[in-house]
Amino acid sequence: MKKLRIAFVALLAYGTLFAGTYSLDIAHSSVGFKIKHMMISNVQGQFNKFTGTFDYNRATKTLKSLEGKIDIASIDTKVKKRDADLRSSNFFDVAKYPTMTFVMDKIKDGTMYGKLTMHGITKEIKLEFEINGTLTDPWGNVRTGISLNGKINREDFGLKWNKIIEAGGVLVGKTVKINIELEGILAKQKG
Repeated sequence: MKKLRIAFVALLAYGTLFAGTYSLDIAHSSVGFKIKHMMISNVQGQFNKFTGTFDYNRATKTLKSLEGKIDIASIDTKVKKRDADLRSSNFFDVAKYPTMTFVMDKIKDGTMYGKLTMHGITKEIKLEFEINGTLTDPWGNVRTGISLNGKINREDFGLKWNKIIEAGGVLVGKTVKINIELEGILAKQKG
């Protein structure tokens, strides 16, 4: 019985030793998207200001939680006039809804499910994800990388502005493809 208790304590300590909260390294992370323009090409963009954390256990390769917050005014499609329009009430209305948030609820069959709040509306979305690995960098920081991909219908979040084009179709597509690359740094463990 004593050996069983020791084994249990050792297993618990092992799991705790390799688990922890990671803060995003913004310089090595990105939050990108693309959407159809006039139904013939994709416009790509990104958000330049965001924060986030995730809890990951290296030993069990288990992602326990992930959450992020995006400053929508930091949208960047490389065209200033278009970015200003995206910030306006035609689209994101950043004066009224300055942030977008995501909170992971669960992982099932390799897919992440969570709540996305944007433009005052919260909906569950799903994202395919991949843990790209964990390592210790030359400065002693433990880093883990995660890739996330998915798609949403922007109209589900109240972003409905559009224009019919003469050739048929619409100016802006409904489906937004999401591509997120995260690199997190493990918080220093105390003790």
